Amino acid sequence: MRAAEITGKGVVEVVDRTIPQASGDLIVVKILVAPMCTEFKKRQNGTEDHSLGHEAVGVVTDAGDSRRFSVGDRVAVMPHYGCGVCYLCTSGDYMHCPNQRDVLAETGQDYGTATYSQYLLKPDWLVIKIPDDISLVHGAMACCGFGPTFGALERMNVDALDVLLVSGCGPVGLGAIVQGVTRGARVFAIETHPFRAELARKLGAERVFNPMEEDVPALVRELTGRGADAGIETSGAPTAAKNLALSVRSRGKLSVVAWAGDVSFPPLVPQGLDIFGVWHWNSLNLVEEMWRSVRKASDLIDVMITHVMPLEEVSDAMDIQDTGACGKILLLPHGDLAEAELQTV
Repeated sequence: MRAAEITGKGVVEVVDRTIPQASGDLIVVKILVAPMCTEFKKRQNGTEDHSLGHEAVGVVTDAGDSRRFSVGDRVAVMPHYGCGVCYLCTSGDYMHCPNQRDVLAETGQDYGTATYSQYLLKPDWLVIKIPDDISLVHGAMACCGFGPTFGALERMNVDALDVLLVSGCGPVGLGAIVQGVTRGARVFAIETHPFRAELARKLGAERVFNPMEEDVPALVRELTGRGADAGIETSGAPTAAKNLALSVRSRGKLSVVAWAGDVSFPPLVPQGLDIFGVWHWNSLNLVEEMWRSVRKASDLIDVMITHVMPLEEVSDAMDIQDTGACGKILLLPHGDLAEAELQTV
């Protein structure tokens, strides 16, 4: 099979690897859609990665001993390889599991955990079926397109009575905007990149603030009368969490989704904020709500996805990500074949 790997600074190559084999609860998924996330930053830094990617959508080609899936099932694959038995895994918070499985060592295989590839080996409990009325492209939002901020919105119980402020309009932040809009919330955003600011407006953000030119907390208070009810920080910018906290009303809620080292806040007691660190979403307990969100957002998802490219063009795709002039980018590991299958709903 074909798979992409980062082999040096500025270098990503597509190479030949062995197709993984199912074993026990480990099933094989033919990857038809591989959403791109932050892997391009590894290429920028020269960090080698021979198991590239963590998002995938496709069909089961070998169900092993699974009783959950059959060959041909259309599925979305969740990130990571939780142990499946600790309290975090059994409660659905497997992202935080401290005992991640080494499924290649378990099975004696040398490859199979990358999603920038044509096939993937995955524990069946970390795979969810895509409903028949949802396309594979839209089903891919259950990964990182919607996943992290869906988890944040659920933790904060954001609904149509709320004002939501999204910090950062990269693909994760755009997913928050889409979901906020489809929940009926009034949505504002913070972004400095002109392309992403315009895309945020197209997706329904009432206003997009540039923190380099505007006093965001003051403007949010002016427009709302008290501040945003909830905020989601996705940018990772050094002062973003602090500015977001200052923009949220007293007794409001704030979720940090971005990974950016230490996070600084203003004094928290005067505002009485509820603050959440959110990695992803609970696919054991909230799967039906996720699919409802995807259905509601159908038209907006098509706007949020700005590029769909074959796996062989992964280097070009990362070049686009380097510019910031994109929303969510999807790779098609099986090229034209995948494009044909995407039309089958």
